Amino acid sequence: MRTVTDFPRKIIDLPDEGIMMPDGVRLSARIWRPEDAGENPVPAVLEYIPYRKRDGTLVRDELMHPYVAGHGYACIRVDMRGNGDSEGLMADEYTQQEMDDAVAVIDWLSRQPWCSGAVGMMGKSWGGFNCLQAAFNQPPALKAVISVCSTADRFADDVHFKGGCLLGENFGWGAVMLSFSSRPADPALRPDWRQDWLARLEAEPWLAPRWASHQTRDAYWKHGSICEDWGRMQVPVLNFGGWADNYMNTLGHVMTNHPGVGQGVMGPWVHQYPHTAVPGPQIGFLQEAIRWWDCWLKGIDNGVAQGPRYRAYMLHSAPPDACAAHRPGHWVVEEQWPSPRVTRAVLALSPGRLGQGAAALGLSVATPQHLGLHTGEFFPMGLHAEMPGDQRADDALSVCFDTDPLAEGMDLLGQATLHLRLRSDKPMAFLVARLCDVAPDGASVRICHGILNLRHRDSMEQPTPVPVAEAFDIALTLDQMGYRLAPGHRLRLALSTTYWPFLWPSPEAATLTLESGTLDLPRHSGSRGDEWLPPVPEAAPGWKHRVLRAPAAARRIEHDLITGRIALIVEEDTGDAENLTHGLITGETLREVWSIHPDDPLSARVEISYEQRLARGDWSVRSLATCQMSAAAQNLQMDAQLQAWEGAAQVFSRQFHAPVKRDHI
Repeated sequence: MRTVTDFPRKIIDLPDEGIMMPDGVRLSARIWRPEDAGENPVPAVLEYIPYRKRDGTLVRDELMHPYVAGHGYACIRVDMRGNGDSEGLMADEYTQQEMDDAVAVIDWLSRQPWCSGAVGMMGKSWGGFNCLQAAFNQPPALKAVISVCSTADRFADDVHFKGGCLLGENFGWGAVMLSFSSRPADPALRPDWRQDWLARLEAEPWLAPRWASHQTRDAYWKHGSICEDWGRMQVPVLNFGGWADNYMNTLGHVMTNHPGVGQGVMGPWVHQYPHTAVPGPQIGFLQEAIRWWDCWLKGIDNGVAQGPRYRAYMLHSAPPDACAAHRPGHWVVEEQWPSPRVTRAVLALSPGRLGQGAAALGLSVATPQHLGLHTGEFFPMGLHAEMPGDQRADDALSVCFDTDPLAEGMDLLGQATLHLRLRSDKPMAFLVARLCDVAPDGASVRICHGILNLRHRDSMEQPTPVPVAEAFDIALTLDQMGYRLAPGHRLRLALSTTYWPFLWPSPEAATLTLESGTLDLPRHSGSRGDEWLPPVPEAAPGWKHRVLRAPAAARRIEHDLITGRIALIVEEDTGDAENLTHGLITGETLREVWSIHPDDPLSARVEISYEQRLARGDWSVRSLATCQMSAAAQNLQMDAQLQAWEGAAQVFSRQFHAPVKRDHI
């Protein structure tokens, strides 16, 4: 990445500007803006998230916001209420209060003497969600948004449920938020930090059980899902996503349904901004952002409004690598979406074979509970073996259907749909379908996957019991993909009834009997090489800091030969670092253990501990969230403890015990 230090406009950095909400709560904003913006007002670009501008997102903020501000914008990083240096309390994600605050902040920005009146909004993940939600809510000053790694449908494509199945990340994210939100404001900015901190700790919700209790696409999930009314999406949207992230479906939804300008850029990336994300190639995200803002916030006719609907990096066959720093591929450009260059190819399933003509199957799918250990994270963040690894071990436990070696290879862009006629021996069951690229040496790379809770086969809103021992039909739509299989490789469809720890297991081990099926593929044609050459990544200089203790990470699978339990263990320690600008020392340590017995779905258990550390001089605080989840036939059990220390003295401790009825999972 190229570091840029010379910008068209000199900027000032205001670390703590107050924005008053209508109810009197003060939100804390960090503002980078041209020093002459008072005389020459500029558009404002807002990033609005709960992840703490003072320390949590500081590393990436320093790279992005000064860069954009230096090109003639006011960049504003706002801590949501109840987080970072802002006042108030946070009750949940994407609440009406959160959305109302965003609208109030946008209005405040538009009325500042240094603002031209035009406001844009950008963000990744949570910030990407609320960009789309703010556009849906139509504040008058909001002219355009850039949304990275986000969703249009909170039930279908977020960390809680997928295909109606409960994701393991629902609990993992609940533990993360219990930890993240337990930190106080910086005493250098908030003299009332201690009183505010204790109030936060006392009010902090344990959200994982709440999320898990909404097991259908009900009003809770519809709230904040922009797909509920695409007609409200009048603001231009530029979406970025990554094939290594599990928010890859949003671009397809926006490009297909946005009634105006909805454009997408899909790269090979994990859950990070495209100028820093792995696997490479990274792109000049900030240059693309400035072109977008120049068009919609400054009214410059630079061709952005007439740009292509979709730019996608088509991955090429490569050996499996859960730590891939780079993926070979090429960029394709689609002026419209759906693309006329994508046609449908239907391959029939026969025992062990894909595309060799239809045949009665009569195959049973009943996979062991530990299948899925090589799946990777829901949203991988970097190079700590978080991406899918070699799928051979999971393929060996699955029921697989392979094509013959492909003489000319195959290009795929879009979504595949699996049509099956099957029977189940249990009233609760799910099916997982993985498409894999199998090399001549047998190595297996996951291209994409699809998941369906069979109770949701007809409706995500009104699930019904799985008919036991009766044949029924399903259509399982897999995730978006962009992939070129090399000549001589085979395409594999792998089916399983388990996917640990990506999905929480059904209460009973189910056996599905496949009677017949077809796989409908999105074949892409016409691309030879790069149809787009993105700018090289650039950024402002990084943060000034000193490493006090080095980071460390580990990810391993353990098999207890006495008990038979198999565990995935994840350890992440950021070490400790001192910010040389304001002196705050920060660090965090995470440990996760996801264990299960191959023969017993009720043996599933996860234990997570997450510690946060803050210090400066003789002041220090620490919090520790410890969380456990297990299950019985009728209920899920989610327990947690939150503790906090000031110096050596413990100042807070609270227990959470939350059973959740298993209605549909």
